[in-house]
Amino acid sequence: MQTTFTPEQLQDPDTQRSNEILRACVHCGFCTATCPTYQVLGDELDSPRGRIYLIKDMLENDRDPDEKTVQHIDRCLSCLACMTTCPSGVHYMHLVDHARAYIEERYKRPFGERALRWMLARILPYPTRFRLALLGAKIGRPFARLMPDARLQAMLEMAPKTIPPVSRNDDPQSFPAEGKAIRRVALMTGCAQRALNTDINDATIRLLTRAGCEVVVAEGAGCCGALTHHMGKTDESHAHAARNIRAWSAEIDGKGLDAIVINTSGCGTTVKDYGHMFRNDPLAEDAARVSALACDVSELLAELELPFTGVPEMVVAYHAACSLQHGQQIKTAPKKLLKDAGFTVVEPADSHLCCGSAGTYNLMQPEISKQLKERKIRTLEAKSPDIIAAGNIGCMMQIGSGTGVPVVHSVELLDWACGGPKPPALERGADPAPEVPRLR
Repeated sequence: MQTTFTPEQLQDPDTQRSNEILRACVHCGFCTATCPTYQVLGDELDSPRGRIYLIKDMLENDRDPDEKTVQHIDRCLSCLACMTTCPSGVHYMHLVDHARAYIEERYKRPFGERALRWMLARILPYPTRFRLALLGAKIGRPFARLMPDARLQAMLEMAPKTIPPVSRNDDPQSFPAEGKAIRRVALMTGCAQRALNTDINDATIRLLTRAGCEVVVAEGAGCCGALTHHMGKTDESHAHAARNIRAWSAEIDGKGLDAIVINTSGCGTTVKDYGHMFRNDPLAEDAARVSALACDVSELLAELELPFTGVPEMVVAYHAACSLQHGQQIKTAPKKLLKDAGFTVVEPADSHLCCGSAGTYNLMQPEISKQLKERKIRTLEAKSPDIIAAGNIGCMMQIGSGTGVPVVHSVELLDWACGGPKPPALERGADPAPEVPRLR
């Protein structure tokens, strides 16, 4: 694609990067075949190719974003299926991230939208605040249908029926390896996940220590910044990311780290991009080190010898999170691990399509998200599984809100297969989770 940015415009690093990306696009349209919003809406401007044209026009002409452009960019899930499909290697993620930051800086949204985005940015990245918000949403859930705004209704409906107790395993500390320590790794405990489902981090710690890893929860680490990053709130997202970079760099420079393990794939895609995000920042070197060490938990587990002890015969429908299969290009490791553990693994039709969660998308674009959720659940349930497994908390909440099939994280199943407790989601009428979650 030909571009006409001026030399002055190209002095801006983000514009320079966007120019490189735009020039790689050859208008082939392959991306439209795998774009969820194009399949749902059928509008060329709601496809990656259409959005690329809109972004190009906006950036080249250095114009303030108009309502039409903002609407179509906002409708993008950032599922990155287009990047998997594109034969030309167009890095759409960096381009749409730049567009969102540009829109955030130069477009004044209606008051209701500004208030909603402000609220989400002030609550979701902070586990304690999020817990309090979930308690309020739980109380208001019976009145969800009375809400005048579909987005407020979606927020209330997405609130879980039960909120788990705080897990002290998420506090800064170190968990020794069982037997000889072969690796020292940092676990990113996250933000929303700590409020929504504490079983995931607990299972991850048990599994890794059993496999010979010392697991460190670093002092000062928290939200990865993805939630605000995808809203275009660069200063806030970079502030979250910088805290992580400093926290993990202190561990790297101290006793050292062999990996930074992430069990929420949406976070993993962002952390692996810290090197790019901070390329012109004083933290550039440390950010690059962090990105190089970051890995999804399935990547690390694939390298370790797991002590599988056997599981009941069960069919697991594996949902491939977009951030894992497209954002990080991790496709086989989670399925192979589950098969090695003894589960029968099946995949739904159109497994490349998004479930509609996409960070805060299901809260800000509830109508489109609902259509994608219903399609995903139909294809998963068509496999008649005993369990649905995923590697991302957002997908788990989205799918779990519309199916009666238990939805669990892959590490919970692997932990169970290695002698850990049965995932609580599989227990019918079981006692409530203990006040202090078990490590062993």
